[in-house]
Amino acid sequence: MDNLIPFSPSQKTDAKASFSRFDNELLSRREAAAYLGIAENTLAIWKSSGRYSLPYIKLGRLVKYRRIDLDAFIMNRLHGGQ
Repeated sequence: MDNLIPFSPSQKTDAKASFSRFDNELLSRREAAAYLGIAENTLAIWKSSGRYSLPYIKLGRLVKYRRIDLDAFIMNRLHGGQ
């Protein structure tokens, strides 16, 4: 604990601004499922079974997904075409 360096006031402001920007990109499980075009329960099953390694963020009881991770998930499953 002695190695921790406290934030200066300007760093706290920068951190809050960064988090606010990041927070805007978080989707609920329902929103993420709609974005992917699948049932909400499918995401829960994928998470619990480990079928896909779709990253998620745990905030207390809530599960959130970053839009950028959902886009990467889609792109990694793209097949065919030139």
